[in-house]
Amino acid sequence: MTSIVQGFSKSLAMTVLSEIGDKTFFAAAILAMRHPRKLVLLGCLAALIVMTILSAVVGWAAPNLISRKWTHHITTLLFFGFGLWSLWDALMENGEAEELAEVEAKLDADWKANPGTVKGGNKADDDSKKERRPFLTQFFSPIFLKAFSITFFGEWGDKSQLATIGLAADENPFGVVLGGILGQAVCTTAAVLGGKSLASQISEKIVALSGGILFIVFGIQSLLSTVES
Repeated sequence: MTSIVQGFSKSLAMTVLSEIGDKTFFAAAILAMRHPRKLVLLGCLAALIVMTILSAVVGWAAPNLISRKWTHHITTLLFFGFGLWSLWDALMENGEAEELAEVEAKLDADWKANPGTVKGGNKADDDSKKERRPFLTQFFSPIFLKAFSITFFGEWGDKSQLATIGLAADENPFGVVLGGILGQAVCTTAAVLGGKSLASQISEKIVALSGGILFIVFGIQSLLSTVES
């Protein structure tokens, strides 16, 4: 039970500090301004939950492929590396503004390329349009799929995904999944409900500093556990 709580608390803290002000956070906030919030929230959360579970499974399987001693050492290095990375980001100026502008520019380009269709026409036209849609969009809203794909591929290879893999390799994976999902839900809900105004008011520097310190603390704790054992 203690290992689950430890994995849960570490994963929750790491996820919140990693995801606030992240590209996917900004993407969710901007998408929620242009599309129904419920569909955006469901799409983003579904992608993040899938990504969290996949990352935890990879981390859980790692000790079966590599010795637990080596996975522990790799995890320790990852924590220190991500800590230094976050601290470096905190020292960079205008990081938040540039990231928000980058995400908004990409979504604007996508919005102009796919402005949507004008409502109207008869039932026969609607049926023919539905038949021409991709298979998945006949059952899921295109907005849901858009939010899912943007979030999923935005998180792929991200710092938080790699950290989740390392954490699941070193802690109880069930606790890591629960903490990760709760953290993702809190951040994504805040982004969707708060919108761009909330996203633009978040101090990326403070978040990056807090995340960097947290990763360094995790690294020290992992290093000390290695020395003790």
